[in-house]
Amino acid sequence: MAQQKALPQSKEALLKSYNKRLKDDVKSMLDNFTEIVKLARVEEETQVFRVTECEQDQYEMHVRAANMVRAGESLTKLVSDIKQYLILNDFPSVNEAITRNSQLFQEMQVECDNKLMALRDDMAADLYELEEEYYSSTYK
Repeated sequence: MAQQKALPQSKEALLKSYNKRLKDDVKSMLDNFTEIVKLARVEEETQVFRVTECEQDQYEMHVRAANMVRAGESLTKLVSDIKQYLILNDFPSVNEAITRNSQLFQEMQVECDNKLMALRDDMAADLYELEEEYYSSTYK
């Protein structure tokens, strides 16, 4: 009984974990994209040289783009994990496939048994005829 309750709790915890990962990665992508768009602002006169500011913006864009790529890869991994979870834990469809295969093999077994019985009966009849011919023959 305790094991049955533990299983749904672990499933619920896993689904919450997947949901949290999804929200975090999407938020990361959105935040980084927003910051990259903000970097495309019109330049204001500051005390920092223009070349220095451009280099700084370029590095920040590279870092934020890398963060977006990381979040995208994480989302791809999340999709893969969800697919794997579904495949491994989809017991009703697995049980249905096993039942279907079991029925198919039982039908094949019955068919083979019937063919073997018919073959046995044919061989017995032929053997009986051969024995009669042999024992009634004058050439023994």
